[in-house]
Amino acid sequence: MVENADDHKAYKLGEILITEDEIKRRAAGIGDEISRSLDGEPVLIVGILKGAVMWMSDLIKQITAPVIIDFIAVSSYGAAVESSGVVRIIKDLDIVVSGLNVIIVEDIIDSGVTLNYVTEILQARGPKSLKICVLLDKPARRKADIEIDYVGFTIDDLFVVGYGLDVDQRYRNLPYITYIK
Repeated sequence: MVENADDHKAYKLGEILITEDEIKRRAAGIGDEISRSLDGEPVLIVGILKGAVMWMSDLIKQITAPVIIDFIAVSSYGAAVESSGVVRIIKDLDIVVSGLNVIIVEDIIDSGVTLNYVTEILQARGPKSLKICVLLDKPARRKADIEIDYVGFTIDDLFVVGYGLDVDQRYRNLPYITYIK
């Protein structure tokens, strides 16, 4: 259960790292690249809840191929700021992925453990193709060897918030990306 927002402690935020305009321009570029690669074939966009919602929304508006959307919710953080390394599915897909072009959309790849887990699960379900699109790539923290097909931005080892990313369910609504000092 999410506590009242007034119960959360305040965090000191750093300067803006990536603006909303920069994110939208990058979504347009990746959307165009995805559209060209699909050659008119439909694609299932799988958003990883909750953080990917804003990025996914911007991205799908830029894809000209037929788009189907679904969501999966997984957890490896809880209320912590560092992944526990134990991943569990909280909400699975409603759509069968067998035979579909699938793109997993995630807000950030940090250790890669969560994304690797989701990729293995979906790959086992027999999609026609499976690709990964992340808003932010933080390679300094990588533990899992995972290939990312579409990267919005590569960032340093900071705890970032905004544009869907949170700390303790706060700051998801910021229209830009910043970090916790």
